[in-house]
Parts: sequence; C-alpha cells; structure tokens
Amino acid sequence: MNYRQSLSNYYNKYNSILCMGMDPVLSKIPIQENDTKKKIYSFYEEILNEIIKTKKYPACVKPNYAFYARYGFPGLEALHDLIKLYRKNDLPVILDVKRGDIGTTAEAYAEESFDFFEADAVTLSPYLGHDSIEPFTKKYENKGFYILCKTSNKSSGELQDKLIDGKPLYLVVAGYLSGWDNGGIGAVAGATYPDQLKAILDEFSKSGKILPLLIPGVGTQGGDLEAIVNTINAYDISLHRINASSSINFAYEKNGGNFAVAAANEIEKLNSEISKIIGK
Repeated sequence: MNYRQSLSNYYNKYNSILCMGMDPVLSKIPIQENDTKKKIYSFYEEILNEIIKTKKYPACVKPNYAFYARYGFPGLEALHDLIKLYRKNDLPVILDVKRGDIGTTAEAYAEESFDFFEADAVTLSPYLGHDSIEPFTKKYENKGFYILCKTSNKSSGELQDKLIDGKPLYLVVAGYLSGWDNGGIGAVAGATYPDQLKAILDEFSKSGKILPLLIPGVGTQGGDLEAIVNTINAYDISLHRINASSSINFAYEKNGGNFAVAAANEIEKLNSEISKIIGK
C-alpha cells in the first residue's frame, strides 16, 4: 500500500480529513511539571487518551519539529516518544520539518525522519530541486512527502507568486510534483489562499491524477473552512488533510474546562463542520 492509498483508508476509518497539529508551548500547558519532556508528553498523552475514550478522532497528527527542538534534547525526546505513542494507537504522523538539501545531507535528513523518528510523512522544501527530494522518495517509497507549494503566510507571494514564463511559481512547482510523484508526493497549500489552492488541484488534474494536499491555515490563521472543503470535495476529498493546531491544542483557553476534553471536543466540532459542508 502506498501513502496515497493509506490516506483513503484512514479517511474511511475515522470519517475525517482533519489533521491535528501538535505544537507545544510550555507556558500554555496547564500541567504542574518541571520536567520539560514529561510536561509535553503528558499533555499530548492525555489528549490522545481522551480521543480514544470518546472516539473523537482526527485522521492524523502533525507535530512541528521546531516547537520541540527549541526546548533542546528534552523536547526532541518528547517528540520521538509521542510519535511512537500516536502511531502505536493507529494515528498516522506527519513530521513537519520542511527539510531541503541535497546529496548525503538529504539522505541524512530522510533517515532522521523515517528511521529515527519513524514518521509516516514529512514536509519538504522544493527550492533545491529534485535531487533534494529524491533521497526521501527513492529509499522510502511507501512514505508521504508534502512539498511546499503555496504556503499560508502573508508574505508567501513575494516568491511563490512570481511569474515564470507567465505562470506563478507555485503552479510551476505543482507541475513538477506531478512528474516527481511516486505514490507519496503531495503539496502544502494554505487555507488562506483558496483560489490558488484550487489552481494547484487543477494543475495536478492535467497529469491525470490528484496529489494529496496538506492544508494549514484553518483556525487561528483565519482560513475559510467552507471554501476549502467545497474546493477539495471535487478532487477526491479522502486524499486531503486540513490542519488545525493551536485551536485544538489550547481549546481550553477559549472554552474552559479540562484541556484534553476541550481538545477532543474541538476535534469533534471541526469534524462535524466539515461533514456538514460535504453533505454527509
């Protein structure tokens, strides 16, 4: 089974296209614990326990490497152990590392992501071209590779919207991704740019296939959930994942109560909103 097939399987299993970002901020974790590793691990362990107990599942999770690495070895140890924990409980893990390098350096990054952390997918940068992507795709054929295409940040257009022979760079990248695809290639396309997201899917369809999208920017970044769901629903919705991080992780700040209960309730709320838009 390749990565694209696994996306459809998990969509059917959890009836969800939601990706729960896992971006720890120590000052926001309401657990009295001085040990950094234990504090981060316990926070996401309790959320997972609540997810399992209530069956309010996302389709996958996405820890952002930087949010752990900034806390040094204790943070990275927590990341390693949390990936193992979530995968053990059959929740796929997208490791958000945005790597981009060539040759043996790219090989080393690939081994870190898939051999050490044992992630199911990674985020990658295409700026160095295909030989920065191939060390991932060639050795790890059944994994997922989300390539930065049109990102959700405000200044993304400074480079990504530049015209190359009359075509914006993000669409040029999308065209290359179709050619690089091995069954696991996908793209990062921000929810804050729904028109460009649709253009990327249209570019993929020219090759006769739809590559999966990882869609950040829903929640605190203000992406239009309805517009995004309506767009991807026309392009095999089971393949795509909409990410929400802070709005789930720290839902208790807005809604009160136990943080794990609040997070699971936010997952259920987002799943319900998406299902209503789809018409399920």
